[in-house]
Amino acid sequence: METASDTHPATRLAGKYLTFSLANEAYGIPVLKVREIITMLHITMVPQMPPYVKGVINLRGKVIPVIDLRAKLGLAEAPITENSCIVVVQIAMAAGEVKNIGLIVDAVEEVANVVEDEIEPAPDFGASIQVEYILGMAKIKGVVKSLLDIEKVISAEEIRPVSEIP
Repeated sequence: METASDTHPATRLAGKYLTFSLANEAYGIPVLKVREIITMLHITMVPQMPPYVKGVINLRGKVIPVIDLRAKLGLAEAPITENSCIVVVQIAMAAGEVKNIGLIVDAVEEVANVVEDEIEPAPDFGASIQVEYILGMAKIKGVVKSLLDIEKVISAEEIRPVSEIP
């Protein structure tokens, strides 16, 4: 039998998150979506891609599309620094297929265990502002971090043309 706490959104969101920074703000994605964290590699540009798609990298013989998460979220552009890195995440595609996608972030912070009490729903900014990609807002060590649903930030339809690059 389901209890009220089983259906509470924060209960479903509690767990481990990889936290990182973008434009001096903190974000988190579920650790189960993260494959690995790598230092910046040479990114090969691909023509006619959206501005947030920086190109592809060769990761141990596999071609991985790379997305600038700052650009995808509409944040100000910034130069790559020694702290910048690529977080490789798994995105579910059609028919149960999974693709690896690289996300450029300013810096990785930590893996945080976020408990139910630390999570609040995303604020309602009104109908004109879309926040469906925010799972919730976590208060970790006194800092508010936006927990992202990476599969809504980067949809399968958006990455299909990039992931089909030979």
